[in-house]
Parts: sequence; C-alpha cells; structure tokens
Amino acid sequence: MSRLLIQASTPLCQLQDAGRFGVRHLGVTQGGAADWQSMTWANWLLGNGLQAPVIEITLGGFSVTAQRDCTLALAGADLAATVDGQPLKPWRSFRLRQGQTLDFVQPLNGARAYLAAPGGFDAPRVLGSCATVIREQLGGPDGKGHALAKGAELGFSDIQPALRELHHAWIPTFTDAASLEVVMGAQIGDFSGQSTFDAFNCPWALDSRADRMGIRLLGPTLVYQGPPMISEGIALGAVQVPPDGQPIVLLNDRQTIGGYPRLGALTPLSLARLAQCLPGQRVTLRPTTQEVAQRQQVQWMQRLNSV
Repeated sequence: MSRLLIQASTPLCQLQDAGRFGVRHLGVTQGGAADWQSMTWANWLLGNGLQAPVIEITLGGFSVTAQRDCTLALAGADLAATVDGQPLKPWRSFRLRQGQTLDFVQPLNGARAYLAAPGGFDAPRVLGSCATVIREQLGGPDGKGHALAKGAELGFSDIQPALRELHHAWIPTFTDAASLEVVMGAQIGDFSGQSTFDAFNCPWALDSRADRMGIRLLGPTLVYQGPPMISEGIALGAVQVPPDGQPIVLLNDRQTIGGYPRLGALTPLSLARLAQCLPGQRVTLRPTTQEVAQRQQVQWMQRLNSV
C-alpha cells in the first residue's frame, strides 16, 4: 500500500466523496465535494469510480510527501502546486516519487483543488460515506469528522495506472464571470416585483463570510412579502433570503431544515462553478426551470461517458 505523509494542512483540507444520502431525516447533512465536477475528473484521470474519496484542498496551505513511488491525479483550482519546487498544473495524473513533496501554496485560478489516488484514499465509511462534516463529527480519516492534520498518513492502492491528461476542451474556466442558474422555488412569487427584478439583473459579490455550509451574496436588498414560513427541508444549492435581504446559497454542509424564504436553488452545474469562486468575486443569477437543469445535467454526464 502507498502512503502520503501530511507535512502541512489547514481545517479547509478534508477528505470528501459524493456525500451521504438517505440520512437527512436523521438530521444528518449531505457533505461531499463542493465542486463535484472537479472531483469527478480527478477520479476519471486514474480510472477510479467517479465518487471515490479524494482530498479537497481549499485555498492552499497543504503539503504531502510520498512514502513510496505512486501515481496521483489533480483537478480543479490552480493553487500554485509544486513537486519539489517544480510547478504542477491541474487536470492531469502524475508520478510522485518516494521522498518527493507536493505543495499547494495559494489560489491562482479557482478556490478548490482535488487530489485523487488510485482506488481512492482509505477511510472508514460512516453512514455510507467518508465525507468530512466537522460540525457533525462524521467522516474524515478517522470517521469522527476531523480535517486532515499535519503528521497523519493517508493510504491508498499502490497500482500505477497510465498517465492521463484532460483535453483542453473539457477544462473549465474559473476566470470568467460566473453566471449561476437558479431553479425558481415555491416562494419566488412572494418577493416584491423590484426584488425579483434585482435578483436576476444585478451583480452580486461573494461575502468573505463563507464556508462549506453556505456563501452569502452581497447586493441589492431583497424584500419578502409573503406569510411567515414553517421550517422545511432544504435542498443543496437553496438560495435562502434572511430578514436582512442578502441571499445565502446553502452548500454541502448546510443544515437539513430552515424557515427562511427561498428564491429557488442553484443547478448542480452552477454549484460546482460557485465552489471555485473566491470572496469578493462577482456573480450573476439567472432563472431556469427544473426541466432545463435536468437536461443539462444528463448532457454533461453523457459527454463524460463518451470521453
């Protein structure tokens, strides 16, 4: 078995997979990779199951040393990765020789990088997943919700698949302005007409108050005019509007229920794009329908299967 020794880490560097499903009635959230597309490509580069456990590295500050020769894959953000000081670009698999150190420094393009290993990193499954949710103390390298820590080791298969690189036509661009599609929700008609116009016609800035639970958007004040709500289940990507009128997009580690009105929910493809946006970056919201979102998702998966 191959192993990586963690030389440096932060609470934002975690083991993730596709997340937990069928457990929200227990009050357990989903978790899982924030940018599911990049996680998928990282695993594809090694021929893994597309939901195999990976390392989600947010904003850098992560470093590992190979304990023996191994093959890894990198997708997602460019976090100025280097191997023994030599630059390493994402969207490819690569060899890491025994004693070599892989460092992630800081964001150059995007926010989250995904490091995959053959067969996925070894970790106990809790409720069907190793996804790390620190608040709930679930998942991670020990099953208790801990982030990756300096001095720990991660094991994985010692097979060495052939090297692959993602064709440039498939590589997402994280530098372009992000246009995020919203499937409109049940309360959309309870916002003032001006608020509905502003929501989809004004730019929004990402607040620095952001984590894996949600990202606050700063912009025009949205006014809800409907009746008080009873708390209900919250979908991934829900765009919730608290009393201050500044929307919050709820992400993988969100609470399972909430009582604020919602504009709707981001599509899966838009969620992956949002996961690569940095604080202060501007985004726009664009309305869509569930049928269109489903069709786009199916088309993306069909293209993936054709590669």
